[in-house]
Order: sequence, then structure tokens, then C-alpha cells
Amino acid sequence: MCFSAVANFAGSAVLGAVGVVTLTKVKHRRELLFATLPTLFAIHQFIEGFVWLGLDGTLSPEVAHDMGAAFMLYAQGLLPFLLPLSVMLFEPTRKSRRRMLPFLVIGGATTLYILWALTAYPLQVFVRGNSIVYINPATNNEAVAVVYVIATCGSLFFSKIRDMIMFGAANLVILLIVMAVKRYAFTSLWCAYAAAASVIILAYFWKSSRHRPFRYDLAI
Repeated sequence: MCFSAVANFAGSAVLGAVGVVTLTKVKHRRELLFATLPTLFAIHQFIEGFVWLGLDGTLSPEVAHDMGAAFMLYAQGLLPFLLPLSVMLFEPTRKSRRRMLPFLVIGGATTLYILWALTAYPLQVFVRGNSIVYINPATNNEAVAVVYVIATCGSLFFSKIRDMIMFGAANLVILLIVMAVKRYAFTSLWCAYAAAASVIILAYFWKSSRHRPFRYDLAI
């Protein structure tokens, strides 16, 4: 995956199917945002297919740049906020939801900074080693990477739901592996991350159907 437009479009189709099945398992509106993540990953991969088409000359370079900016918008700009928000909404008790607030604040601040960076600095998009490289001078540094990981993984580790903690551990391992294998193409290698994360999310919704929805109205 992630090595051609065809791979991205095929991956998008598979993730889309996973997303549809996951959404059929939703039993409460508070579960909806978290259950929507596989579908968002599918759209994300579909967008990168057009980046490839722009880079290989099938479409214009402007398409590659614009679709690359849209790809970065979700991967770097929105997910640090959406993931802790989805976990907070899902949490069964008020106390556990309050534990998510610091990560939501960190994620919100990270999102605001990255959104500013994406508009203030030029984006470079090119191919290296059969992967697409996305470079923004203001986000391509270790400090942003650390805060990003805290925002996207931290809330999962402090969840009251055991499977969320397991998802957080898998999340962190996947991110570290992707960074170790091809750090320069980390953003592009999201397809591997998205595929693994989507399957884990679907598995959770499938096996937890007897225990959901949580009694949110009675939660304290």
C-alpha cells in the first residue's frame, strides 16, 4: 500500500467497507465519532490517490499540491483533536470523560498550530523511495511529533475501557514502527496505520456489542 494511486484507491475501498460495517454496530450517538474513524481513513487514502495521479503526470501538478494539502489537513491538522474528542464522547462516566480534557486541550492546541503552519508555510510534495514525502517547515520537527503522539495516543491510555487502552498501545506501536521504517515518509505511510487502526476499531465494536451502549444518562 501507499506506493501508487491504485494501491491508495484499493486501500480506500477496503477501509470504506470496514467503515460501513463499523457504523452498523453503533448503538448510541456518543459512539458515532469514534466509529466514523475508519470511514475518515478511507476518504484520506482516496485523497492521496489523486496526489499520486498529480505526481505521475496523469493529472496536473496543481492537483498534486491541492490534494496533498487536503491530505495533510486531516493527517496533521484534524486528527490530534478528533481522536481525543471521540474517546471523550465514548467514555461511560463523567469522571472518565474529565480525564480526557487535558488531551483534548493538547490536541486542540496542536490542531490550531498545525492549521496555522499549513497556511503560513509552503508545502512540498514529492516522491522518494516509492513513497510520497510531505514537508512543511513548521511541522516537520520532533517537538511537534511528540505533542502529536501525546494528543493522539494519550487519551486512549487513560480510558476507562480496557480495549481503548489496548488500542492506544497498538496505536503507539504502529506509529513508532512507521517512523522507524520510513520516517521521511511518515505522513504518507498513514495507509498502513489506517488499515491496522480501522481493523482494531471494527473488532472492538463487533465484540463489545453485548456491553453497549453504556448507560450515559446514569453515568457519574
